[in-house]
Amino acid sequence: MSVSITSQQKSYLRGLAHEKKPVVRLGEKGLTDAVVKSVEQALLDHELIKVRLDRPDDKKSQAQSLAERTGAVLCGLIGHTVILYRPHPEKPRIHLP
Repeated sequence: MSVSITSQQKSYLRGLAHEKKPVVRLGEKGLTDAVVKSVEQALLDHELIKVRLDRPDDKKSQAQSLAERTGAVLCGLIGHTVILYRPHPEKPRIHLP
């Protein structure tokens, strides 16, 4: 599922994510299948999540790769924290402006 959103909607989602804590940590082993599976489950549960990158070699490419592998939209990369959004396939809880 590919989701396309506007820059204003990304900004709105970054604002919603501000209070959230990271739910998944990407460690030394990088972007493993287990991490992708954890992120996919977190996206199903929450729609909007933060992922913490611990000591990334290239945080921009890791963030983009994570978004592509999970079918999520990369809403932002603040420091070592990635903000991802993917609406629930059946019952979306976040309604974009």
